[in-house]
Amino acid sequence: MSNRLENIGKAICKIRKQQNLLQIDLAVAVGIDRAYLSEIENGRTNVSINILYAIADALNVSIIDILAENKKTS
Repeated sequence: MSNRLENIGKAICKIRKQQNLLQIDLAVAVGIDRAYLSEIENGRTNVSINILYAIADALNVSIIDILAENKKTS
């Protein structure tokens, strides 16, 4: 399972960087702590579906885009 978490985190990080967003900017937009976002991006913590949707919304992508990117990195 941790491999899946790592891949989702990598996908979020890749999309965030493509949009030239800092972790702090995305974290503020989502309403979470930057350290928590870092844990998500590094695959060190489970991410709830609500937070995943909030991240997708803040990045202006669908949750499917994150999961599809996840498939590309695995």
